[in-house]
Amino acid sequence: MCIRDRGVSLWDVRFLKEGASWYLRVFIDSPNGISIDDCTNVSHAIDPIIDEADPIDVSYYLEVCSPGLERELTRPNHFEKSVGKTVKIKLYKAIDGVKELTGILKSAAERVVIETENAEYSLDYKDISKARLCDFE
Repeated sequence: MCIRDRGVSLWDVRFLKEGASWYLRVFIDSPNGISIDDCTNVSHAIDPIIDEADPIDVSYYLEVCSPGLERELTRPNHFEKSVGKTVKIKLYKAIDGVKELTGILKSAAERVVIETENAEYSLDYKDISKARLCDFE
């Protein structure tokens, strides 16, 4: 089984503890958006595979969902797919007294280039603490 066979792509996978519960979250994406049926189909497809492999030794909940409109950009390919869109980037350390940038993502090759109202910034991926898409087209 391949997620692409279901007409979607894998965006991200996270294993998180929230309160007393663990969650395995599988984020899927599609150019046409994600429906509840997409999430259900992928969940039913991967659940038996995960159960058979049994890679996690604690009890957890499997959730398959969309990364959402304000999706977090955590990998270089996430940034590459978001070139030309509005993003909000938080930095570990301030640059020119600025620690949060909002603007158009111009490039995401070797470095992340963002054009804000005031300036254009070229950033190393390692300097970004958090980045989110904020383009609601």
